[in-house]
Amino acid sequence: MVLVAPPASTLTAPASAAIETAPAARTRGTALILAGILLVALNLRIAITSLGALLEEVRTGLHLSGAMAGVVTTMPTIAFAAFGAIAPWLVRRFSPGRVVVAAMVALVAGEAVRVATGSTVVFIATSALALAGIAVANILLPLLVRQYFPTRTGLVTGAYTVSLTAGASVAAASAVPIADAFGSWRAGLGAWSVLAVVAVLPWLPVILRRSGTHATAAPLNGRVRPARTRVGWAMAIYFGTQALSGYATMGWLAQLFRDSGYRPQTAGLLLAGVTAVGIPVALVMPALAMRLRSLRPLVLALSAMMIASYVGLILAPHGGAVAWVVLLSIGQGAFPLALVTIGLRARTPEGTVALSAFTQSLGYLIAALGPLVVGALYEITGGWNIPIGFLIAAALAQTVAGLAVARPRFVED
Repeated sequence: MVLVAPPASTLTAPASAAIETAPAARTRGTALILAGILLVALNLRIAITSLGALLEEVRTGLHLSGAMAGVVTTMPTIAFAAFGAIAPWLVRRFSPGRVVVAAMVALVAGEAVRVATGSTVVFIATSALALAGIAVANILLPLLVRQYFPTRTGLVTGAYTVSLTAGASVAAASAVPIADAFGSWRAGLGAWSVLAVVAVLPWLPVILRRSGTHATAAPLNGRVRPARTRVGWAMAIYFGTQALSGYATMGWLAQLFRDSGYRPQTAGLLLAGVTAVGIPVALVMPALAMRLRSLRPLVLALSAMMIASYVGLILAPHGGAVAWVVLLSIGQGAFPLALVTIGLRARTPEGTVALSAFTQSLGYLIAALGPLVVGALYEITGGWNIPIGFLIAAALAQTVAGLAVARPRFVED
C-alpha cells in the first residue's frame, strides 16, 4: 500500500500561520508587560511628591499640627521599610503579576479615599494604604524585570528608573497648578489616582491568561534569607546610604542654596536640576553595569563625584552651584546601579525578591536618617559644614559597601 502525501500547501498552511502568529503574540505580550512595568514605576513616587508640594494646603485643610505633619512627611520611608518586608511572603502565595495588581489597587484606593475625607486619622490611614502598595511594587519590579526581560535587564531597569523619576518630577511640578485650577488641594492629590488605574490595565490580560509564553509566573517556592549573608547586608547598606543622600538632597539642598544667596525660585530650579540631569544617568547606568566585567570602577566613580559635589558645596556653594548639581546628579546614579545590582547578586527569582525586600526595607530605614540628621545638625550649628560632613561620611560608608557588593557573589550562596 502506497501512501500519498498531501500537497505541501495543505500540510504547512496551518503550521505556517501558527509560526507567523506566535512571534507576533510574543511581541505583543512583551510590549504589554513592558508598558505595565513602566506605568507601575511612573506611579511609585507620585503620591509622595504631590503631597509634598501641597503639604501646607493639606495642613490647613485638615488642621494638622506640626507634629502630625512631621508624621506625614516621614511616613514614606517607614512604610517602604515595613510593607516592603511582606513582599516575599506575598509572592510565595500568589503570582508576581497578581501581587503587583493588588499593589496598584491599594495605591488607587489610598489615593482616592484620602482626598475624600476630613478626618486626620482616615487621611493618615489611607496614605499608609497607598504607601503599602508602593512599597510592595518597589520590591517586585526587579523580579518582574528579571523574569520577563532576562537578556535586557539593564535596559529595562534604566527605563523604569527614568519613568519613576519622571513621575516624581511631574507630580511635584503639577500638583499645585492642578489644585489651583480646581480650587482645592484634594484635586491636586486625587487626580493622580487615575494614572494608577491605568497602570493596572496592562497586567489584567497577563494575570487572566492561563497559558502562553507570557502567562504570569507561578508563585515562588523556597526561602532565601539575605539577613544571614554578607552580600545581603552590603546591598542594604549601599542602597540605604545612597538613598540617605537622595532624601537629604530633596529635603535640604534648596535651603542650602537659599542660604548661599540664591533667590527661592533659583534655588528650586537648581534642585530640579538634580533630577533633570539624573534622568539620562538613570537610563544609561544599569545598561553600563551589565556590560562591565567589574562594578568597582562604577562604584568608585559615582562615590567620588558625590563627595566632590559635597566638598564643592562647602567651599563655593554659590559660585560653583551648577557644577555641584551636575556632579551630585551623576553621583546619585548609585540608585539605578543599586536596583540593577539586586538582580545581579541573585541566581533565582526567589533570591531576587528576597534580596530586593531586604535591601529596600533596611535601606529605607537608613535613608530616613538623612533629612532628620541633616536638619538637626543644621539647626544646632546654624551652618552647612557639619551637615555636609555627615553626608560625606555616609558617602564613604556607601563606597565601602559598594565595593563589597561589586564582588561577584550571590545571595543564595
